[in-house]
Amino acid sequence: MAQRSRLRASDEDRDRIAEQLRHAAAEGRLLSEELEQRLSTALRARTYGELDSVVADLPGDKPSRRDGSRPPARRRRSAPSPLMLAGLALAIPVIIALVVAVAAVMLMLTIVWSVLALVSWRIVGHRHPLPSPWLFYTRHRRRSLARGNAARGFAPWL
Repeated sequence: MAQRSRLRASDEDRDRIAEQLRHAAAEGRLLSEELEQRLSTALRARTYGELDSVVADLPGDKPSRRDGSRPPARRRRSAPSPLMLAGLALAIPVIIALVVAVAAVMLMLTIVWSVLALVSWRIVGHRHPLPSPWLFYTRHRRRSLARGNAARGFAPWL
């Protein structure tokens, strides 16, 4: 593949370099005479090499790939501020304490309701047990046998 400096530049490339020159002049990096000279050179340039020479001494984004595209901008990761670290150091124990407090309250409520249920069953349910079908059967079977209805079998509905 041909070197980048020998590749032909497009109108868009020339316009981009002209805009970069205007921006540099607005920042005070170029004098007005220098700007005019470089603009005329940039607009007459045919290759990337000629365009790169026009902006070689200016800071800024210059294409570094062969296809002329700019590399993706990298984001700098800044160190966390001391204030953010202090806030995080305080927030973590507070969150843990809240979770423990909620768990303790839930456990206490469970224990209280369990004790309340056992006490109420002991007071109310122990004196009056619920009748079961087996209890019903055995009571009537005893009565039936006591009356002499053993030959007929147990059929309280008859």
